Amino acid sequence: MTLQMQAPQPKQLQLLKVLGPAHIWALGVGIVLVGEFMGWNYAVGKGGAIGALIACWVIGLLYTCVAMIDSEITSTVAAAGGQYTQAKHMIGPLMAFNVGLYLVLAYTMLEAGDVQVAGQLIQIGAGNLGYNIPWQPFTVLSLVLLAYMNYRGVLATLTVNLVITAAAFASIIILVIGTQPWHPGAVLLHKELLTGLPYGWIGVLASLHFGIWYYLGIEGTCQAAEEVRSPGRALPMGTMLGIITLLIAAALTWYVCCGLLPWEYLGWDNELAPLYDAAHVTGSPTLTVILFVGTLFSAIASANGCINDAARAWFSMGRDRYLPIWFGAVHPGYRTPFRSIIFLMPVAIIFALFIPLAQVITFSILSGLLNYTFMPINMVKFRRMWPLGSIQRGFEHPFHPFPSIVLFTLCSITFFAVYLGYGRQLLAMMAFYIAASCWFAFYRYRYVKRGDQFTMPWPRPAGY
Repeated sequence: MTLQMQAPQPKQLQLLKVLGPAHIWALGVGIVLVGEFMGWNYAVGKGGAIGALIACWVIGLLYTCVAMIDSEITSTVAAAGGQYTQAKHMIGPLMAFNVGLYLVLAYTMLEAGDVQVAGQLIQIGAGNLGYNIPWQPFTVLSLVLLAYMNYRGVLATLTVNLVITAAAFASIIILVIGTQPWHPGAVLLHKELLTGLPYGWIGVLASLHFGIWYYLGIEGTCQAAEEVRSPGRALPMGTMLGIITLLIAAALTWYVCCGLLPWEYLGWDNELAPLYDAAHVTGSPTLTVILFVGTLFSAIASANGCINDAARAWFSMGRDRYLPIWFGAVHPGYRTPFRSIIFLMPVAIIFALFIPLAQVITFSILSGLLNYTFMPINMVKFRRMWPLGSIQRGFEHPFHPFPSIVLFTLCSITFFAVYLGYGRQLLAMMAFYIAASCWFAFYRYRYVKRGDQFTMPWPRPAGY
């Protein structure tokens, strides 16, 4: 009898575990904070200033539910891919494939909008100095530089995000202080500018569409789950502190902008940066410069975080063979998903250069909404399959299942709001996801190793 020696299996490279709660906060808030500097004001165009405030509160409740659900599940399913990995464990491969696509498209479209804004801001800044320059080269250059930084390592990437996100948030606080809110009527003119609901309650409903821009992307904290040192502590802490920061920033943004600018101007389609314009109206050169820098920092931080998150989702799908396994490679030196970062870069450049900002935002919002609609189903299944006490959780959100019910209800209402203004885009995107699902079910699924799908060391789920 001959003993056959088995060759040792090569050790698979893993992503580095180097992040803490501050990096998670920087990732979540960094992606979202740009929404306070631009985009939310389209909600004013739909429903007026009061309508945008109602949208801020209603959508704030939606995202509070998202943050609570995400904090519980992700602190337990700590893997790159976030909601994609959750769907893989709780629902099944087809749902996981779709959720992965929602994530990639939501972040890539958001990234395209961010760098488009960054390029246009540089053009505006140069114009104020007397130079007429095109915005497109700066858009491409900023995206390439950010992609290179992501390629080189996650710790440096999110440390930079921490610094520039904190600076952008501080610029909002400085603007609010500069408008002397303790002296109503001195600078802020809410009494004169708040004129009720110009389009009635149907306008308020329509404003929910762009109210999402106040908070879109906070769920991206999940994408770093595999790279944090202590997922059970860092992910809930970073995510919940992030949504609290954003709720404060959204309220302050609405308060200062709607006290300085008439709703007809704020809701104008070509209005790019309402906080920057509000600083202009104060007549203070210092505030104008601070808000210009804050707006630019917020766009760069958001694009930076989106590159990080889109690449993690694409990488996870490649590692599990939902996509070619070539995308699941980890860089041997920098330990980053480098192929996914490079592959998605030209996609973002094309959308940034050739698609208008409002449509890019809408593509991102629709993909995000589809993701949020899946989360209540996922949460209910998670609690049924592994009830409290059956596995260790880093965070247990209270009042289950009410956050799931509220989230599902608000997502359904917001879909209708999107349909009112962008029905064609909504139907086109649904058709795309149906076609992609058919491709996965009838072609790609044969490559998926079904035995490798379940990766968590959990007991057999209840009822199975």
